[in-house]
Amino acid sequence: MTQSKGYVDPEYLLAVGNQLKYIKQRSYALMQIQSGHNVLDLGCGPGTDTIALGSLVGVNGQVIGADYDEAMITEAEQRAEQAGVNTWVRHQRVDAVSLPFATGYFDACRSERMFQHLLNPAQALSEMIRVTKPGGWVVVLDTDWSTWSTDSDDTDIERRLARFLAETFFHNGCSGRKLYRLFKQQILADISFEVFPLATTNYALARQVTQAERSESEALKAGVITAQELQNWQTSLEKADSEGIYFSSVNLIMIAGCKK
Repeated sequence: MTQSKGYVDPEYLLAVGNQLKYIKQRSYALMQIQSGHNVLDLGCGPGTDTIALGSLVGVNGQVIGADYDEAMITEAEQRAEQAGVNTWVRHQRVDAVSLPFATGYFDACRSERMFQHLLNPAQALSEMIRVTKPGGWVVVLDTDWSTWSTDSDDTDIERRLARFLAETFFHNGCSGRKLYRLFKQQILADISFEVFPLATTNYALARQVTQAERSESEALKAGVITAQELQNWQTSLEKADSEGIYFSSVNLIMIAGCKK
């Protein structure tokens, strides 16, 4: 897992996670978790999901949250302790393409919005499948940032910024659309997919979700947009927001498969 592109802090992940509660619940259901199961949350961030998963497996089960970033692990451990689940919910630093777990160790594995940051998502998925027991479920949710769209009369600037976000700001920004292919190329059964369109009329939230301040700054440095174009773009969206007509949307895609 790399932090060089699209990296975010724990506060960002917690804020965005609050917007995705119903999608998270759906991912848990697809994992078919039972009491006493061992579960992996790869790319766990600050433990947004591990505590919830801990309540599903119970004290006789185990949840391991894995992330590359030490700051995320520290935050997640603190949250687990505060929630009183730290005896069966733990977190550790890992590399997604070389997991330090035995083959077939977990009953189910999940990953959410992590693949967009990876240089080698196929290897990460292969590792998730390796550490899952035969008959266990692997569930991955990720964003297809190429579907990010904002209502604007200036579609040229809108498309340039959206393309930069998808293709340059993240290592694997079109991750969501690629997941089905990745799953089909593995030894998995009963593969299914679901698409979750997310829309907002909240301009401030949209800027937070897209890390707009940082992505626009990098787009400016890369020559994707001029300073005048960026000023005009921001002014037009602020005007739309003040008039109550701002609108943007993006698709998240969830794939599930059972290990043979």
